[in-house]
Amino acid sequence: MKTLNLGGKEFESRLIMGTGKFSSVEIMIEAIKASGAELVTVALRRFNRERPADDLLGPLAQLGITLVPNTSGARSAAEAVRAAQLGRELSGSPFVKVEIHPNPHHLMPDPIETYEACRELAKDGFIVLPYMPADPVLAKRLEEVGCAAVMPLGSAIGTGHGLSTAEMVKLIIADSGIPVIVDAGLRAPSEAAAAMEMGCSAVLVNSAIAAAGNPSAMAAAFAAAVKAGFSARAAGLMSRCDHAVATSPLTSFLTGA
Repeated sequence: MKTLNLGGKEFESRLIMGTGKFSSVEIMIEAIKASGAELVTVALRRFNRERPADDLLGPLAQLGITLVPNTSGARSAAEAVRAAQLGRELSGSPFVKVEIHPNPHHLMPDPIETYEACRELAKDGFIVLPYMPADPVLAKRLEEVGCAAVMPLGSAIGTGHGLSTAEMVKLIIADSGIPVIVDAGLRAPSEAAAAMEMGCSAVLVNSAIAAAGNPSAMAAAFAAAVKAGFSARAAGLMSRCDHAVATSPLTSFLTGA
């Protein structure tokens, strides 16, 4: 399987994991190991050196993965930029997931503030991965200001409604010169496979793994689904047809010819 290129850095895995909602750090670590993920998003509040029991930097660093600090909790571009700069200082990672959702009732990303934050952070040398609405126009604008990828939502955060934005995501993929990564809303590995089959470069999954009965097993299932979906896309899916087409046409001895 070809590598995923983000900001000039190469990754074998196309499954990115979030670190929220796990019942314990130990369960989270085991799930990350099972997933094979090389990129993991971490909220700034999890970098807590004053409380080692709550600090994820050490355990995640031991896995040899790349941290992607996110700006979750930011309500404006200015807050997101400050959070990103602090995250880079604490983690040493050039990556940032820009996440700005000012309304706690629906957690939809703010397109205007997201654009402004991404423009400033890209100029500052970050590898910028913006969480965004499934908006093809915004996706192109974010590409133009230097984002390394765009991350349209599949559905609202934590809802498990899957790829409800599939048609818009397809439009984004068709016009994108950078990786498209579905982020948020996936519930089942089959949905991750479908995202890859439609042409996504990767998927980011958190709640579907963390809230599973067996997070490690679910992480492994998502990893397998991502590989299968990517391989299927590369192999070339058959075209659709509006009418039935026999796989074995009738031969002359049946027709009496």
